[in-house]
Amino acid sequence: MPTLEQSSCADGDNANECVVLDATASLPTRYGTFSSYVYRVKESGAEHLVLVMGDVGSGEPVLTRLHSECLTGDVLGSYRCDCGEQLDLALRYIAAEGRGVLLYLRGHEGRGIGLSNKIRAYALQEQGRDTVEANLDLGLPDDAREYDSAAAILRLLNVSSVRLMSNNPKKFDTLSKHGIPVLERVALAIPTREENERYIRTKQVKFGHYFEENE
Repeated sequence: MPTLEQSSCADGDNANECVVLDATASLPTRYGTFSSYVYRVKESGAEHLVLVMGDVGSGEPVLTRLHSECLTGDVLGSYRCDCGEQLDLALRYIAAEGRGVLLYLRGHEGRGIGLSNKIRAYALQEQGRDTVEANLDLGLPDDAREYDSAAAILRLLNVSSVRLMSNNPKKFDTLSKHGIPVLERVALAIPTREENERYIRTKQVKFGHYFEENE
């Protein structure tokens, strides 16, 4: 497991990908007991929480979730998105296997626009805009998230390949770019709701997210 020191960058020369391990402790949860790590992105100061169960540095593919912070979904159970349900199911899958990694990526609220702007975007969605249009109407990017720091963290954990719980092609591409092959996409099959159906279809149409029947 990693030691409390600054890492190298994921690709060896990009400072934006440098992370620092700031803290670690055991974390008992309703899903089981994880080893928890807080990594800070050197440039932005964002603190990512990493939950590890079992031996993830053995060379075998690791069940992995890169989860973007979503206060409204993860904590409050908002029906506008499926984030909280994805988080819950990913942790259940890891616990069932007894081995895996979940990276809780801070600073990703509202696809990286922050909580206040996300609520402003919600107001625009109530007027008929989709999630992408609402962000752009506010003069903000449709998706400002980065996953290079997540790749750096996985490399520090000695994760050499993953089975990724995601439908976001950007995550697959970023990990592959940094030498972490995705050997399998593990679907998180969560039924859509009336309140989030347009949100989910917008991700599919405008971001190319992978969706199968009943996913």
